[in-house]
Amino acid sequence: MLLLPGVLRRARAPPLPPRRHLSCLLDRYGFVAPASLTPSPREPPNTDAAGDSGKKRRVKKPPYRPPSSLDRGGRPPARSDLPFDFRFSYTESSPGSKPIGLREPKYSPFGPGRLYRPWTGLCAPAVDATLRVVEAEDPLPEAEKGLEEARQHERERLLGEPLSLAERAFLVDKCQKNRTKRQINLGRDGLTHNMLNDIHNNWKCCEAVRIKCLGVPTVDMENVCHQLEDKSGGLIIHRQGGLLILYRGRHYNPKKRPVIPLMLWKPAEPIYPRLIKTTIEGLTVEETKQMRKKGLHVPVLTKLAKNGYYASLVPMVRDAFLTDELVRIDCKGLPKSDYRKIGVKLRDLVPCILVSFDKEQIIVWRGNDYDGSLQDQTRKPLSSVIDSDGAAVKNENGDQEQTPSNCSSDECSEISSSDEVPDDKSLVSDLE
Repeated sequence: MLLLPGVLRRARAPPLPPRRHLSCLLDRYGFVAPASLTPSPREPPNTDAAGDSGKKRRVKKPPYRPPSSLDRGGRPPARSDLPFDFRFSYTESSPGSKPIGLREPKYSPFGPGRLYRPWTGLCAPAVDATLRVVEAEDPLPEAEKGLEEARQHERERLLGEPLSLAERAFLVDKCQKNRTKRQINLGRDGLTHNMLNDIHNNWKCCEAVRIKCLGVPTVDMENVCHQLEDKSGGLIIHRQGGLLILYRGRHYNPKKRPVIPLMLWKPAEPIYPRLIKTTIEGLTVEETKQMRKKGLHVPVLTKLAKNGYYASLVPMVRDAFLTDELVRIDCKGLPKSDYRKIGVKLRDLVPCILVSFDKEQIIVWRGNDYDGSLQDQTRKPLSSVIDSDGAAVKNENGDQEQTPSNCSSDECSEISSSDEVPDDKSLVSDLE
């Protein structure tokens, strides 16, 4: 009750004057802020031509868009005059082997709309199989034969006159490791399609290029040399083990090099029949099981090193079959796909029958119809060719033997053409 009179006096008091600024400079000097500091609402842009006569507005750049290899920009698909089927690998895939299925739809590895050739899941054929004549029996081989003749004629034109010994020695010395670092590595995928572009890029600056071959393709070096010369159009002028020197030719013009469309990704491997079957042909189930158990206890013929040189593997297996019916090859440390590919090459080149791939071992059987006399006839010519290759396969003790050689492809082709296997009639006449 005592506080009530004070409260009433405050309510009756007149209101206080408004609080002024602590500084009187604003009233004394009459300071006015500039227009640039006073916020003002944005005015809509004037679209009159009279207002923009002296000023040009800057056009805003579009945002940066990284280039894409799939965006053709309206350009037509690439056309190439190379007269052969485009495959991912020319040495590790054979046109004769037919798959039983595909792992993915027929997506072209060249990209959508980048190549005029259709992709069949295995290759991009140079001859369209859909344009066949119904009445003809098989017109496709005739067209392929014409392409092969045209390719051979163009290769002979580019090579020109044969090199002399002095010219060949000069090019070989120029491509040695102490002279140049240019080198193309040929690995487990063999001669791939994009590798052809690398070869032609190296031929811009030098007449010959050094190619180093290691791994699975070296089991069949004759096929590697043939595919290199056939697909690139060059000539192998030097060969020492897995080291090749590929010459481009006298009349090669880098400005008129063939158009090689590049593959953007590796296509999926098709599905092939099983390599190891439940029972071997001619044997029962129990005999097959006993042979596989016995093969794991057979002494090891050789031990393959990872990314090694396996050119002497085929003659070693052939010689081993003269005394033993089972041969075991140790492949510990190698990828599973590598020693499976080696087994397929042995099956086709020796020839032999695949028994097992268990425990990283290749076990092959010579078969019941093995002919030792025919093996004796083919052993000497094959050994002479392999000796010229400079074979080097590591054995169990880790020793490695390599014989250097200087064998051109022409000389090797002459040797291989003269070393044909005689037929049965000639063998009978020789025995008589």
